[in-house]
Amino acid sequence: MDLYRLIPGTSRLLVSIPHAGTFLPPAIAAQMTDQARPLPDTDWHVDRLYDFLKDLAATVLIATHSRYVVDLNRPPDDSPLYPGMAGSGLVPAATFAGDPVWRPGNAPDAAEVQARITRYWQPYHDRLRAELAALRARHGSVVLWDAHSIRSQVPLLFTGDLPVLNFGTNDGRACGSGLAARLLACAQDFPRFPAVLDGRFRGGYITRAYGDPAGGIDAVQLELAQRSYMDETTGAWLPDRAQQVIAVLRALVAIAGR
Repeated sequence: MDLYRLIPGTSRLLVSIPHAGTFLPPAIAAQMTDQARPLPDTDWHVDRLYDFLKDLAATVLIATHSRYVVDLNRPPDDSPLYPGMAGSGLVPAATFAGDPVWRPGNAPDAAEVQARITRYWQPYHDRLRAELAALRARHGSVVLWDAHSIRSQVPLLFTGDLPVLNFGTNDGRACGSGLAARLLACAQDFPRFPAVLDGRFRGGYITRAYGDPAGGIDAVQLELAQRSYMDETTGAWLPDRAQQVIAVLRALVAIAGR
């Protein structure tokens, strides 16, 4: 199984989808609990939501392996993204619901974690870095869009319902203020989809590590509440809802790629 799918594009837009993967190597699946094997924290259907990117000539990088193998949006030293707040690690020990990922005595040790970084984490980031460099050389500047989704309610991480559109720019350090303002203004044209900039989710490792507005890379993460396109209980794709939010995503990504 390839570690990622790369769809080459010609525009200055690169879209990363690091959490839509569902593949589990058999040896890793055997270490996991019954609660974790259904992969409840997957960013379900996100690659399908962004299928329109081919019309925008965007480069798209889509991970194939589950985030439980190794989380591509966490730093390789496993330092916390939000110090003092609950979160998940580089190799998650628990699901967002608090259930253990690993069977007793099967949690990966430090050597296995390092092996997973080398085998699964590093190739994705090597490719991401190479594509960013190539696009910047061709266009002079790049927009990196990191696409995610999450259940509307995750008490471990936040209280209440998450807004539908959650933009993260690491408090402006990963993305120029002009682009961030345009994205938020566009989102506000769709009032049925509440939006927030740098709220509970301010961008993960990908946004923070590669965003460099002064160096020609604007990076923004969009964390999309899953109620906007799927049944959060069954995981079923809801076509009518999905088409409405896809229209919003098209408008936002078109702004980002200009």
